[in-house]
Amino acid sequence: MTQTPSVLVVGAGAIGSFYGALLKKAGCHVSVVLRSDYEVVSQSGFEISSPMGNLSWQPDRVYRDGDRPDAAPDYLLLCVKVIPGVDRAALVRPWMGKNTTLVLIENGLDIERELADTYPANPLVSCLAFIAVSRTAPGQVSHQAYGQLVMGNFPKGFDSHCERLTGLFREAGIKVDQSQAIVGERWRKCVWNAAFNPLSVLCNGADTLTMLDAEGGEALIRNLMREVMAVAKADGYPLPEDLVEKNIPGTRAMGAYRNSMALDYLNDRPIELDAILGNVVAIARQHQVAVPHLETILVALRMRQPSS
Repeated sequence: MTQTPSVLVVGAGAIGSFYGALLKKAGCHVSVVLRSDYEVVSQSGFEISSPMGNLSWQPDRVYRDGDRPDAAPDYLLLCVKVIPGVDRAALVRPWMGKNTTLVLIENGLDIERELADTYPANPLVSCLAFIAVSRTAPGQVSHQAYGQLVMGNFPKGFDSHCERLTGLFREAGIKVDQSQAIVGERWRKCVWNAAFNPLSVLCNGADTLTMLDAEGGEALIRNLMREVMAVAKADGYPLPEDLVEKNIPGTRAMGAYRNSMALDYLNDRPIELDAILGNVVAIARQHQVAVPHLETILVALRMRQPSS
């Protein structure tokens, strides 16, 4: 690896541009692969409003799909939505080198395996982002709160590639928690995601406070969270019993936040239904765990979005 790490962000939307900005701040050479925002970012870079201060930045290179890199990056950050029809392994193929570390900063459960199987010789780092951030216009991003990462190798461990990347993010000012068991951490985040994200679509893109404050809303969300925790336990990843009690006030403290699935729904984009909810229900069936609330929401959303 070069002394100054080179980073390529594939999928530089809200998440990708935010974490790309942090690595740029830490002194890395950071380039991006873009589709719809190519012209704007090429000319003006990313404009990011954040409580951390001015994180606006200009990538070192801006590539289109179909371009080829000048050289393979040390780190490839994959930040695309995990949705049907997106072949993530094929998406990164043109940019991968033999020494490239593949870094996933994506939502969902059981989303690493296809990439690990395709690139078995490359280190695979899996990250969970705890952040409130959204794309407001081409090249413009609003960071509302948080930014913490949980990081580890897939399926387990924490190697030197994780260690170096952790140091870079910490240098840029965010907290990174190291995990020897990243799959368990994905289950932990799924407790929040599988409750709030799909429900927000059934509620026509509602924000978190609207859902919590509706009559019966908080009780429903608690039931959804408890069902996810039961599946996680059956899958070998028991979670702290007080997790629901911590999640609810933590969510209220965020304010009226529209999650990623709500924004995708409101902007008529595909939603990450299987990655966030469908995989949980599938694992529940494997272990014969009853999840009636999760199943009801999944079926209702598949009726509403039959192409998901």
